[in-house]
Amino acid sequence: MIHLSVKNTCNASIRSKGFCFYKATNGIKRHLAVDSLGFPFFTYCSKANVSDDQGLTEMLSDNINYFKSKPVNIPKITILLDNGYHPDKITQELKKIYPAIMTKIRFKLSPKPSQMEKKQQGKTGFVPVKAWWVIERTNSWMERCKSLTKNFERTLENATAKINMCFIRLMLKRLALAPASAAAISLISITFS
Repeated sequence: MIHLSVKNTCNASIRSKGFCFYKATNGIKRHLAVDSLGFPFFTYCSKANVSDDQGLTEMLSDNINYFKSKPVNIPKITILLDNGYHPDKITQELKKIYPAIMTKIRFKLSPKPSQMEKKQQGKTGFVPVKAWWVIERTNSWMERCKSLTKNFERTLENATAKINMCFIRLMLKRLALAPASAAAISLISITFS
């Protein structure tokens, strides 16, 4: 899970404007849940003044049917969270909407290296966490879409759709390249055999 604060342009409507004090940004927040490859599972846009916990709760609430249809006999989905989230609060809010949700998901805070661990590794200051490269890669994919550098959309729904379009384009591009690269590999193997 991650959230990004993005500045609004003059096109944005009053209903989509909010101020994020943490990043001093007047705009929206983009909430993303990605799989282990970095592709979005769920996307959601909110005003920038919405807390991280509330944004996550709203995103999961909008997609609650996915969790309702998930069988109980398969392993729980682990949702890795940044240390800015409060899993207990999120769990309480989600249980109001769907009481059995915690039988299907679990929250885990991302491990943050302690000062002792940093000293043992000979590192100081910021030390990247292994699992977070996935979401950071997702952010860099989004930054390639120039229309996502700021929020140009009038509504939050349109802003969410724009994110989805960005990733649909990326996935289609990769699917289109897959047969060509497979054909190129088979041609190379025929040439060298």
